Amino acid sequence: MNQNQLITMTKTEARKYEIIKDLLAKKIDGSEAAKQLHLSVRQTKRLKVAVIRLGIKGIIHGSRGQKGNRQIDEKIIIKVKKYLKETYYDFNPLLVQEHLRDDYKIILSKETIRQIMITEKLWHPKKKTNIKKHFWRERKDNYGEMQQFDGSYHNWFEGRNEAVVEMEQCLLLSVDDATGKITGAVFEYNEGVVPVFKFWKGYFEAKGRPLAIYLYKFSTYKVNHKNAVDNEELMTQFERAMHQFGVRVIHANSPQAKGRVEKMNGTLQRRLVKEMRLNKINTIETANKFLKETFIPKINKQFAVIPKKENNLHRKLNIVEKNDLDKILSIQTERIVHNDYTVRLKNHYYQLTETQPTTVYKKDKIIIEEHLSGEIKISIRNYYLNYFCLPERPKKEISINLPALTAKPPTKWKPPANHPWRTHFFINKKQPILSAVR
Repeated sequence: MNQNQLITMTKTEARKYEIIKDLLAKKIDGSEAAKQLHLSVRQTKRLKVAVIRLGIKGIIHGSRGQKGNRQIDEKIIIKVKKYLKETYYDFNPLLVQEHLRDDYKIILSKETIRQIMITEKLWHPKKKTNIKKHFWRERKDNYGEMQQFDGSYHNWFEGRNEAVVEMEQCLLLSVDDATGKITGAVFEYNEGVVPVFKFWKGYFEAKGRPLAIYLYKFSTYKVNHKNAVDNEELMTQFERAMHQFGVRVIHANSPQAKGRVEKMNGTLQRRLVKEMRLNKINTIETANKFLKETFIPKINKQFAVIPKKENNLHRKLNIVEKNDLDKILSIQTERIVHNDYTVRLKNHYYQLTETQPTTVYKKDKIIIEEHLSGEIKISIRNYYLNYFCLPERPKKEISINLPALTAKPPTKWKPPANHPWRTHFFINKKQPILSAVR
C-alpha cells in the first residue's frame, strides 16, 4: 500500500480500526472486541483477518469508489440535459419522464429527472405549506350519473397565433364524476350561452343526457371577463334548457367542491399547453381536432378510473327531443306584442303579419328564440308566428285597427236562401197563416 495514499474514513470506521488494533496488540480479547463493535465473534475475526491482509483498507467497504451497477451512463445524462434545455425547460419532472420514454426511449425515474432539473436550475423544490383542507366527496357509482362542467380561461396558445387578438381562450370541459374521464372538451372564445349550448348539443347527440350536471356558481371573474359576451344570463338560460331535458343542475358553492374538473383543468394547463407547443398547434380549429383525436384518448387512458358499477346512465334522445333540440338549446326571451303588432329584441324590430297559425292579441306575451344557427323564431303557445324584419325602428307606434291576428283574414259571409238558419227562423209570407184551434 502506498504510504502517501489518502484514505477517507467515517468516524465509525476509524473507531472500528482502533478496536481491531487493540485486538491485534492483545490489549483486548475477541469477545471484548466483538462486544465493542456490536458484531458477532465470527464477524470480528473476519474483520481482523482483513486488517492483517489489507491494513486500514480492510475496514473500508470494498465497493467504495467503484462504479455502481445501477449508475446511469454519463452519455444519457448529457442527452437528457440537452433535451431539458432545448425542449422541456418548463415541463414538470413527470411530464419530462413520459416524453423521454415515448420520444427517445430513455427510461429514468421521476426522482432522477427531478434531481437533474434541480442541478440545471430548471426545477425549484416547492416548500410545504398548510393547504386549506376540504371535505372529500365520494365518487358517483355509475358512468353518466353526473358530469362536472367548467370553463377555463387561459393563454392556451402562448401568443403563437398573431391572428387571435385575445390572449386568453376558453376551454369548455366536462368530466365524468364516477370515472374521471374527460367526456367533452372544446376550445371557444368565451363561456357564453351560445358556446355552452353548442357544447351540450354535441354532447347530447353523441352520448345522450346525463342525470345531472355539477357546476360552480359563476364567479365575478368569469362574468366580467373581457371575452365574456352574455355570461350574466347564462345560468338562467342553461337551467331552463336542462330542466326541459330533465337534467338536474347542481350548484357548487366553491370551485373546490367540483374538485375533479378543477383538478383536470390544472392538469390540462400544465400538459395541454406544452403538447400543443410541441405539435405547433396555434388555432382553435386544429386544437379541437388534436383534443378529440389524440389528447383526450391519451389522458383518459392514463388517468381514468374504474367505476363501482358498470352501468351507463346516459339516456339517448327520443324522437321528440331530437326534433326539439334546436328549440330548447336556443336563447329564449319573453316579449310583449305592441299595439302595432311589432316586437323588439336587442334594437331589432319584427313585424307580425296579418295571417297567423293561431290568434294573437295585442299585449300578448310571446317568446323570441335565437337559435344557434343564427335563425330567429317567434312563438306563442307552441305555434311559430309569421313575421318579417323591419329595416328601422318604427317612427311612432300606431294602434292598428285589428282586434287580433288570426289564421284567416275576416270575410263578409252571407248565408244562402236554403240555409237552415233561414228556414227555421223566418216565415214564408206567401203561405197562409193557420188560424188558431177552434
